[in-house]
Amino acid sequence: MPRRLLLGVLLMLLPLFAQASGFSRLGELADKGFLIGAEARLLDSGEALGAIEPERQLSPASVSKVYLAAAALDRWGPQHRFTTHLVSLADPDADGVLHGDLVLDGGGDPMLTSEDLWRLTQRLHQAGVRRVEGQLIVSQWRYGPVECITTDRCQAHSRVANAYSALLSSAGVNHGSWCVSVAPAPEPGDPARITNCDSQAPIVGIDNRVVTQPDDSGTRLNAERVLRDSGDVMVVSGQISTNARPRSIYRASSDPARQSAATLLAMLEQAGIGVRDGAGVSATQPPAEARSLAEVESEPLQELLLRTLNHSNNFMADQLALNLVASPRAGLVEAGGALETFVAGLPDHGPVTLRSGSGLTPENRTSAAGVTALLESMYRRPALFPSFVAALQSPANGVMRFLRRGSATFQQHVMLKTGTLNQPVAVRAVGGYFRTRGGQWGVFAALVNGTATTPWLNWRQVLDPLAADLEAMIDAH
Repeated sequence: MPRRLLLGVLLMLLPLFAQASGFSRLGELADKGFLIGAEARLLDSGEALGAIEPERQLSPASVSKVYLAAAALDRWGPQHRFTTHLVSLADPDADGVLHGDLVLDGGGDPMLTSEDLWRLTQRLHQAGVRRVEGQLIVSQWRYGPVECITTDRCQAHSRVANAYSALLSSAGVNHGSWCVSVAPAPEPGDPARITNCDSQAPIVGIDNRVVTQPDDSGTRLNAERVLRDSGDVMVVSGQISTNARPRSIYRASSDPARQSAATLLAMLEQAGIGVRDGAGVSATQPPAEARSLAEVESEPLQELLLRTLNHSNNFMADQLALNLVASPRAGLVEAGGALETFVAGLPDHGPVTLRSGSGLTPENRTSAAGVTALLESMYRRPALFPSFVAALQSPANGVMRFLRRGSATFQQHVMLKTGTLNQPVAVRAVGGYFRTRGGQWGVFAALVNGTATTPWLNWRQVLDPLAADLEAMIDAH
């Protein structure tokens, strides 16, 4: 009886083993204690090529951005643009004097840049404005400052050593980050020359601790943005060779709306447009009767999504998610709710928890089956699919160099999005499309989560076996 019982159990489990065999190499991570959810299938035939607990709810990290991309395309379409305005209740008089405040109405453009602010400045000058007898006000009434709900962003208010933890505002510029340029002095031993990237006038404080060294001595720079009583300060240390080219360093600002105000004010003054009362920030919507004096449009949404997903830009992803919320003053919880509402309309998706569009929030949860359901839904929408799939990376040609591994088959037959978290547990997640040797389209997802007791997990441990498993599927069909 025990032998017959064992045989019966094995027969019942055969379908599960057959499915899991498609991810035989990836599945070995389970032996080390990692939690895995994986699924791969062909789209037109529906044939299942492999699965490991595909319904298991796991953290997708930045694979969350494919949900954001799909929801944004569904809401606005590929050619949508965000508009930023300079408005005022006053008109310039014959002498070019604006008797009133000048308001930057932040339109939620996730890729608003210094170049855009400079174009606004030139168009304001073209409109005849030469002086503002009032204040420059940056209005972030749509959203901002957005409450931080992740450790990285909360800590970034006071000090930060990266750009990816940038805080959020509908009037943020340059992905919410300051930029300084470090160049060598003419003589070794002298302090390096450090200036703002966007203005000759100082718009962020600089604490210069970089020493110029002789030719070919090497360049090693460290930078941290700290908030002091005087405002944001970029503390830069290290060395730079006399024959080195200037280096640009980006660090998240403590307040993206105030960063925009300081940057635009410097540009106005550089263009000869004086502002009597300086710059400030407001959360109040400009009056309906305010007239637009200058405006600038963003790149089309399909271009924004390419930048967002290719570079896994957290600032852009969460800005776009916040724009999905209809009511003003939204936070990331509401933005996640808008994404969940979109997912609820997807066939066969199943449960999902999204607290951000970026995936920085460790509470995000979905399943491998959910990710492939989303990918299939976009494949079935021919008007949106080209823009959606173009935002993913080909391992052979993508900007993320760590993807350039595996065989030529994996390199050239796969388009994917990755996700990485290291706290509170290690997360390595991948989802995307593949084309088989016979030209069939397939979808796949692999979510690997650590636990408090699992060892460190690097991308080689996930990508190498996953690439081998996908290569076998691609070659077999």
